Amino acid sequence: MVADVGFTDGVHGSDLIIGEGSIQKGDEPSIADSFVEFAISQGALLFGQFFTKAGRNSPYFFNAGNFSDGRGARMLSEYYARRLNEAMKYGLSSVSLFGPAYKGIPLVSTLAVAYDQLYGISFPFTFNRKEPKDHGERGEIVGAPISGRILICDDVISAGTSVRESVDLIREAGAEPAGVLVSFDRMERGEGNLSAVQEVQYLYDIPVFSIATLADLVRYLERIVESGAKIAHYTKSNITEFLNEIRSYRQKYGVD
Repeated sequence: MVADVGFTDGVHGSDLIIGEGSIQKGDEPSIADSFVEFAISQGALLFGQFFTKAGRNSPYFFNAGNFSDGRGARMLSEYYARRLNEAMKYGLSSVSLFGPAYKGIPLVSTLAVAYDQLYGISFPFTFNRKEPKDHGERGEIVGAPISGRILICDDVISAGTSVRESVDLIREAGAEPAGVLVSFDRMERGEGNLSAVQEVQYLYDIPVFSIATLADLVRYLERIVESGAKIAHYTKSNITEFLNEIRSYRQKYGVD
């Protein structure tokens, strides 16, 4: 039986905090707050000026590739495992895991390990190669056979290209995509009125789960400014400036 770790409905939970390098029970902050703080401390969530694929100058950037040491990878996998456990309530109890190359490869591998460690359930997992191998086992698929219902595990959804390619690969194998699990939802519209996440939900009729969202980041920064606390090497003045820039960006490009 899968344990219920107490997430609230939606994109984040309310009774898990980071303590001594691993996720533990507590009152505050929420898992989304904790993840945002963790991402900032690891240099995965950055503030400044960043040119996006959409051709926009964003005041922040999320890069899961910066969870680049053993402790960071372990803790990230625990966040994914907790969020996956919550997703069980939405019909994902019998799935295999798929991680699209390249960032999805370490994410899906460490998620499978973390879930087994935390809940005693061993999920089959698979990832793909960008270039099919023409010797040895051959092909582009590594890991468990793709069959049944598949949960796609990735870092973010930007243009939706990775998800589209994953869905095509899964369906070509005779399986069905069951949902997508990502670290961070930018809540930002694409060329139309929908965000990349909303477009995936609409096009493929599958749910998308995220550990944290842009709304969580804004709320977190608001609380930091109000309390006067510090995060990483940033000053209160820095944080206030970042918050104002993110609010403006969200007002221009954001979706609810």
